[in-house]
Amino acid sequence: MTSATDDLRLAADFAPASYDDWRKLVDGVLKGAPFEKLIGRTSDGLKIEPIYQRARGTTPIAGRAGAAPWRIMQRIDHPDAAAANAQALHDLENGANGLELEFAGGPGARGFGIADATQETLARVLDGVFFDAGIAIALNPVLGGENAGMNLAGLVEARGFEPAKVDIRFNYQPLSTMAVRGATPAPWSEMAPAFAKVIHDLKDRGFKGPFALADGRLVHDAGGSEAQELGFALAVAVAYLRALEAGGIALEVARAAISFRLVTDADQFLTMAKFRALRLLWARVEQSCGLTPRPVFIAAETAWRMLTQRDPYVNMLRATIATFSAGLGGADSITVLPHTLALGLPDRFARRAARNTHLVLLEESNLAKVADPAAGSGGVETLTQQLCGAAWALFQEIEKAGGIFAALEQDMIQKKVAATRAVRETNIARRKEVLTGASEFPNLHEADVAVLDAKPLATAPYGETRINFDALASMRLAVPFEQLRDKSDGILKKTGGRPKVFLANLGTPADFTARAAFAKSFFETGGIEAVDTEGFSDPAALAAAFKTSGAALACLCSSDKVYAEHAATAAKALQAAGIKHIYLAGRPGEQEASLRAAGVNDFVFAGGDALAALQEAYKRMDRA
Repeated sequence: MTSATDDLRLAADFAPASYDDWRKLVDGVLKGAPFEKLIGRTSDGLKIEPIYQRARGTTPIAGRAGAAPWRIMQRIDHPDAAAANAQALHDLENGANGLELEFAGGPGARGFGIADATQETLARVLDGVFFDAGIAIALNPVLGGENAGMNLAGLVEARGFEPAKVDIRFNYQPLSTMAVRGATPAPWSEMAPAFAKVIHDLKDRGFKGPFALADGRLVHDAGGSEAQELGFALAVAVAYLRALEAGGIALEVARAAISFRLVTDADQFLTMAKFRALRLLWARVEQSCGLTPRPVFIAAETAWRMLTQRDPYVNMLRATIATFSAGLGGADSITVLPHTLALGLPDRFARRAARNTHLVLLEESNLAKVADPAAGSGGVETLTQQLCGAAWALFQEIEKAGGIFAALEQDMIQKKVAATRAVRETNIARRKEVLTGASEFPNLHEADVAVLDAKPLATAPYGETRINFDALASMRLAVPFEQLRDKSDGILKKTGGRPKVFLANLGTPADFTARAAFAKSFFETGGIEAVDTEGFSDPAALAAAFKTSGAALACLCSSDKVYAEHAATAAKALQAAGIKHIYLAGRPGEQEASLRAAGVNDFVFAGGDALAALQEAYKRMDRA
């Protein structure tokens, strides 16, 4: 046992470290290098410091009720109404307490979706679902199609439920749908009165809403940044607020008719800051309208663009981080995209895994027990404020352009998102941003993953359009690498073997293992199978091994020291054996000229354009 004196002495020995103490330790490790070397940047150019001080004087941001869990929403997107109904009932019986209805042709349908939104179809899809049993229904209506909201309202009334006792988010989102399609049958000024009238009618019938959705999802889907997603959603919400007020709905009532949706991805802290920032931004709008801020409903959906077709089980990990981040960021409901959605219509196992992502975090990890747990965190508080500033500046720019519809007509938002997307695609190509299983750590021998036997639906024509502009088209980051893997699969199916690269390992395992492992991952990311070797010191043996490998390409792998002594000789031996193209794993340094003279054609290294190199490799093999 220790005495009180001993406890005081121990406390003195382990006094809290100050920011300056940590900086001294960091500076010691940097050994004269600038501290700024450790500062990262987001897609919006916001600083991410390596160390922060505690944010003092902050209070939790009002959002989801204290200790209240978020809604566990499950996508209902099967084109067949009976199958969709079976999915809905099974999900509700096994942990979900909300249904997210996606309709064919909608912005988030991902090629599938309920075939139509007639009252008859909705009745079949929702057969056996008790609207007053605490089950949330979120619609995603298609602009120009059946009026899903009115049809669902009619169904509720026909079944004898009290409108005020049902939890329905009608989610009218005309501006978002226009932005995704890049077309509209009429300008927003002509459509806004009808939009307001529908919401007015639903409110008069006793439904509590919310009715309009300010959706940032499409910006994230298109490759946009956090601030762009926030600024767009805020501008859409203000456009809806103005339309509702002009339609005779008081501001106090109108603001309650609007909800938001943001995307949650695997960037934990940035996602948490984004959800927190939205609440502060909307509160500022409310205050500008002379209203006392109230927590707005924010729905979250895990990111489509981060899903991969290859090694799709890693999508479960990404979705877990995303759900964790949105939950701690204060989301009121979360929809987890099943891990096989990029491959097709998810089966029962994939849907179960999506549900269980919520259940583990809520029931086992108890993540919802603390309201705004990031409050006071120096890093998250700083990111939150930075995002508020960047998003508000974009919102003001949109307002100066004439509002969200005018900004879309001018392609202002689309150009900003396209620029961000281009940088993101470059980072993916250079593997500065990694997609495990797709752009890094591939598995050429992965088993096929089951999806339902349902063919993607063709998007219905939009009808007559009077105004066209650039669409905010969705994307997945892994697609360029997946296309290379698909090409490899095609060659395997046709010839019985994949394209190959011979790893010309020089020296001992201690010399070549690190770069051989890098080269194997590099080439197999593009579906080019690496033929590994135990290492060579004899050029003749190296050439003989290459001839029997069946490879069209070769990559020298070893240390810089061994390269200096043996790479040139090895390259000449490979050339004599008939190789068409030789790579070297490592950056071109002082030896570049002599290595190229000896026959080395290209260098592969971390930070290089892996995608371009792999695409060019296929072109060379096609020409061979």
